[in-house]
Amino acid sequence: MATSRNHLVVMAGGIGSRFWPMSTTENPKQFIDVLGVGRTLLQLTLDRFEGICPPENIWVVTNARYASIVHEQLPEIPIGHILCEPCRRNTAPCIAYVSWRIKKQDPKANVVVTPSDHVVTNATEFRRVVASCLKFTGETDAIVTLGMKPTRPETGYGYIQADLTTSSPRNKEIYRVDSFREKPDAETAEKYIKSKSYFWNAGIFIWSVNTIVNAFRVYKPAMAKIFESMIPILGTDKEQEAIDQRYPECENISVDYAIMEKASEIFVCPADFGWSDLGTWGSLLAQTPRDLYGNGKIGPNISLYDTHNCIIHTTGEKKVVVQGLDGFIVAEKNGTLLICKLSEEQKIKQFAEGE
Repeated sequence: MATSRNHLVVMAGGIGSRFWPMSTTENPKQFIDVLGVGRTLLQLTLDRFEGICPPENIWVVTNARYASIVHEQLPEIPIGHILCEPCRRNTAPCIAYVSWRIKKQDPKANVVVTPSDHVVTNATEFRRVVASCLKFTGETDAIVTLGMKPTRPETGYGYIQADLTTSSPRNKEIYRVDSFREKPDAETAEKYIKSKSYFWNAGIFIWSVNTIVNAFRVYKPAMAKIFESMIPILGTDKEQEAIDQRYPECENISVDYAIMEKASEIFVCPADFGWSDLGTWGSLLAQTPRDLYGNGKIGPNISLYDTHNCIIHTTGEKKVVVQGLDGFIVAEKNGTLLICKLSEEQKIKQFAEGE
């Protein structure tokens, strides 16, 4: 399955603090053992790509402030493959930067790009799907995105509408994309589910490095010129200084808007391997083994009485006892305790930002 041409890019620059007090801007969720399994979300991301590409072909793009954390958690990755963004500019500049960097090292590279803070429960099926798509992009000029088969009318995800009438002759699991849709309201999400041709956008992309570089040249020429101008110093000791100077010039735009919604050879591979972006405490509860009363417990010694549909995350406490709650978050980290209704968790952000 693994070939010397396959490269993995992990985007790990997010500063999300949705899991406050467990995650903060200084220690975002990708660097935390959110699931209580002894591995951070970043480490779990690499675990599920085992066998897809050799370790020397793994790249991580992160914010400069997190570079040391990445190196500490992923010591097997070459230090020169931890690329540091001097500022946040969304996913398009992030992907452009690493694409030109990979292209200089391996002009025939085949690349899979993934977020660092998602969860996959069926790693075997995940690897099968990714390997199949890499073979497809290695033989074509196609851009492939993975579409998750929806299990509910979710309003928190973007959707991909696929043309399911005809699959690609080269791969019967891959179809052309009809359109990308923004996060829908509840009524629209219900329609998407019933149509069977809509899939959650997981933000996992697969392409050859030549395909994506050419796409930037066509659809975002100003951004392409920035990285084209740095080709002579990419991979040298002058790279970071040049990136620090030129990267802020890049447009702040997602790869979806910059490339995916404009390019013609866009395909989707519908898949089902137990995916979640872990964007909320509610989604963490859904990914956690639950007791007969719907509670998820992550911590060494938690006792619940007359408690239902709660997520308890207290890995640093010796003993936790909860009685009489229904639909709550109980979380503790470094002396900060959160007790909040799951239905009101969007209000946590204001507390996190006030920290």
